[in-house]
Amino acid sequence: MSRLRVVVTGLGMVSPHGHDVASSWAGISAGKSAAAAITNYDHEPFAVHFACEVKNWDAAKYLGSKLVKELDRYSEFALVASDEAVKDSGLVITEENSPRIGCLVGSGVGGLATLEQCATKLANKPGAKLSPYSIPQFAPNLAAGQVSIRHMVRGPSYCVASACATGAHALGEAAEWIRRGHADAMIAGSSEAPITPVGMGGFQAMRALSKRNEAPTEASRPFDVDRDGFVAGEGAGIVILEELEHAKRRGAKIYAELVGYGASSDAFHIAVPPESGEGCSRSMAMSLRDAGLSPDAIDYVNAHATSTPLGDIAEANGIMRVFGAHATDRKLKISATKSMIGHTLGGAGSVEAIVGILAMHHGLLPPTINMQSQDPGVHLDVIPNEARPAKVRHFLKNAFGFGGANASLVFSAV
Repeated sequence: MSRLRVVVTGLGMVSPHGHDVASSWAGISAGKSAAAAITNYDHEPFAVHFACEVKNWDAAKYLGSKLVKELDRYSEFALVASDEAVKDSGLVITEENSPRIGCLVGSGVGGLATLEQCATKLANKPGAKLSPYSIPQFAPNLAAGQVSIRHMVRGPSYCVASACATGAHALGEAAEWIRRGHADAMIAGSSEAPITPVGMGGFQAMRALSKRNEAPTEASRPFDVDRDGFVAGEGAGIVILEELEHAKRRGAKIYAELVGYGASSDAFHIAVPPESGEGCSRSMAMSLRDAGLSPDAIDYVNAHATSTPLGDIAEANGIMRVFGAHATDRKLKISATKSMIGHTLGGAGSVEAIVGILAMHHGLLPPTINMQSQDPGVHLDVIPNEARPAKVRHFLKNAFGFGGANASLVFSAV
């Protein structure tokens, strides 16, 4: 049985560079770092004082003060991004078609800020009264729930949670609903707001964060020999996925086709990938098989590339295993969005998939900034420091998470 084709017809984003797709792309394509001193909480007692926050955020401006009472910051991002994506797609959701439209919005940690606030309140005053919205604020599936309610979506509505692979898994799994013929369209993506004392303190304890407090904008440096950890980010990426003929019938604009999806597990360690890149190479190879494309058909890879010493070399080795001379001869172009907006954790896979779609749409590959001395083990063209014009027919997006979760997506021009 042949599977149905899935296309992207709407984009929505909240990122450290802006509250919509246009402002986010402007900062990313210009190669600007969004890293700055943390404002979400008092960072002075901590070893790491900076992150890539969503700046000047006032959710009530977009959603109204009444709804905001029900939401954690991660759900606010998801709702605003979903509003933009639905509007951008021109998809009209009605009583008649809503059972054929679903919502799959993931999050790695859910409403961490709300959970911390509740715990602190109870620690200071045992038995203190909590808000009746507390559970709906921090539950990780409530971004999907709120999005489905807001847009009257009555098809499947749930979340996936696979740490930093969440966003890519969400897009891949949402596409499968359409491919199998069980949905005509899906609102899909992921959201994260982890810049909190527990979030940052936990990653700090793991020695996963860069400590370049004196130069935050230079701290995220994927594939550079002096990388020392990632810079935390936050935000949301939401897309509208549609069955191709459904999109054509309504005259929708089509950004790209999602042609391949692969997933694998390292089965190695909770936080460290195998240096060989064997695990992530299997998800990349699977996505290429699913797409029916040879490795040399891929023009661009938007890498997971977090700026950690072990993670970056494992991904580079995985890319070289899969793409061979196409990669090492530097015909394949690769860049790391996290060098500019930090690591949005569960949000990364969907936020950065949108970056890849925009790169294909505009014919401009975003750079890997802060590249001063490329790791000698990375025999790849990582588009150092400045964006590069290029025609992209097919690109691959990687996202990898704690627990050894790997996901890869392939998108093609239509």
